[in-house]
Amino acid sequence: MTSDVSLRDVPVPALLSGPILRHVSHNILTVWIATREPMDWHLTVTADDQSTVVDGQLGDDCVNALQIGQRAWVYLLQPRDLSLPSDQELHYRLRYRPTETTTWHSIEGISYAEDDTARFRVPTTLNNVLHGSCRKPHHDSDDGLLQVDRRLQQAHNQQVAFPDLLMMSGDQVYADDVAGPMLWAIQQTIDMLGLFEEQFEGAIVSDSQALRQHPHSFYQRHLMLPKTAAMKHVYRTFFAAKRKPVFTSVNANNHLVSFSEMMALYLLSWSPNVWQCLPDSNPDIGPAFQAQYDKEAKLINGFRQGLAEVRRALANIPCYMIFDDHDVTDDWNLTRGWEEAVYQQPFARRIVGNALAAYWVCQGWGNPGGNTDALKNSARQALSAPLGSEQDAWIDTLLDWDEWDYHLDTTPKMIVLDTRTQRWRSESSLTKPSGLMDWEKLCDLQQQLIGQPSVILVSAAPIFGVKLIETIQRIFTFFGKALTVDAENWMAHKGTASVMLNIFRHQKTPPHFIILSGDVHYSFVYDISLRFRRNSPRITQITSSGIKNTFPHGLLRWLDRLNRVLYHRRSPLNWFTQRRRMVVRHRHPDDHPTRTLLNRSGIGLLSLSEKNNKVGAESLTSSGTVRFK
Repeated sequence: MTSDVSLRDVPVPALLSGPILRHVSHNILTVWIATREPMDWHLTVTADDQSTVVDGQLGDDCVNALQIGQRAWVYLLQPRDLSLPSDQELHYRLRYRPTETTTWHSIEGISYAEDDTARFRVPTTLNNVLHGSCRKPHHDSDDGLLQVDRRLQQAHNQQVAFPDLLMMSGDQVYADDVAGPMLWAIQQTIDMLGLFEEQFEGAIVSDSQALRQHPHSFYQRHLMLPKTAAMKHVYRTFFAAKRKPVFTSVNANNHLVSFSEMMALYLLSWSPNVWQCLPDSNPDIGPAFQAQYDKEAKLINGFRQGLAEVRRALANIPCYMIFDDHDVTDDWNLTRGWEEAVYQQPFARRIVGNALAAYWVCQGWGNPGGNTDALKNSARQALSAPLGSEQDAWIDTLLDWDEWDYHLDTTPKMIVLDTRTQRWRSESSLTKPSGLMDWEKLCDLQQQLIGQPSVILVSAAPIFGVKLIETIQRIFTFFGKALTVDAENWMAHKGTASVMLNIFRHQKTPPHFIILSGDVHYSFVYDISLRFRRNSPRITQITSSGIKNTFPHGLLRWLDRLNRVLYHRRSPLNWFTQRRRMVVRHRHPDDHPTRTLLNRSGIGLLSLSEKNNKVGAESLTSSGTVRFK
């Protein structure tokens, strides 16, 4: 399906998306930005006392560029060997000019003051951390990232403390669950920017252009997802003899496939700039899906309205990210059977690889350790237009990469876990859930924890989940239906659960332990201590989910109520759980003191006292601030 308008002739803004402020330390400043053409960059950083810290054009050693289309480049700007002061507000001005021109241009719309500067602080001592996960554009709720913008505006007006950083712990995009109007915008963006096409092997379409023109391109892509006779032996075990697509999302009707589709989704998720260029037109989807398309169009239009504020917010606070399943596809690496079904089929492997490639370009590249020569070189070789044989080599490199996790040398130290690619796979069954981390990675984690007085641990999924929900998942897993209930929790795999709980019980475990998590589409706070130990570490888990997503309201109320009844602190059922040696105390939202689970979109706020002995947890929502007490 193509537009009647010649999109290659549509004027495109110089800046397609960004700037997004990424990893910042005393000696490194990282900015992610997408443009329509090659650019030169000039950076100025000044301190609160008006002294100049940085001022000059960025050299080739600081500028990393990837061309992703005829009119699309992605830049990671990373000047090093700086001397950025801490504990004060810094102003940065980023200017650009098309290569081989002489006129510098300022970036508009990213300042909270009457100038063209953005502001940030070097996060060293963490006292106020914003965090959240799960941002689905067409979910019928407000965008939690607007609360980041609101908080920063209040901080610049000296009404609240300045947040130290924003931690997004998974599902920043939903590549497997895309609304029809968003998919139409993605297809228009590909044509308008000339994003690179690719060829497919083992698919019913030959290339990415044929994919967009196929009659099943809208709302019927589940019919195009991999399902081949060569995989029958895996399907028989994995899906109990049912022939169904290996991509298990119940919302896969518009599942993204190509690298260009994934990249367009990111450009449209973080900035209004590309949206403003798209013509006001609609695809020919037929009457069967028109009502759904019209409903989703209203939700996507609402999402678009806040993108200017989202863009401003992301330019003014260090942003850190890690993937979860929907950044790639639902149930990503959930079981050994899933992995065998996907990675042995070329088209399925390409879909997962494309999503992981787009994740690295738009998220992982800006994290600590993400700007590595191995990943950059393989990306540059693959992105030599048009996409060719080197694309599979790039995907191989990404799928073999084992350093997606990272840490920040802050106080407390922040450790961000990769719970997706280094899994503890079941040897006894294809259908049993894999452990979220394998033995080697858990041993590495324990070494990082030793000697630390306090730690903030970021896990996409809660380590301590709702016991009733985990019990339901365990029952389904027993009958070989782990995929049916998304049985992805730390307690689902005996080995992983045992090692992780032993880490908390270790004598050298940090005395102050904070866990930030998301994934589940509701928010809650637990305080955990060890039974039968006087000097138990103080563990607080804060789950904030989603940024723009919620759980079915009626169902969650019943689950919350039953969980409180069946698994209260003195319930004998606690002794049948993996956490029987731990005492879990629920904090309650202050706007509903009888409940423990908050089902509202927003952004979480962790606040720490000077000695980290007081841990505050709030959820910033469009209807007000909810405190957990």
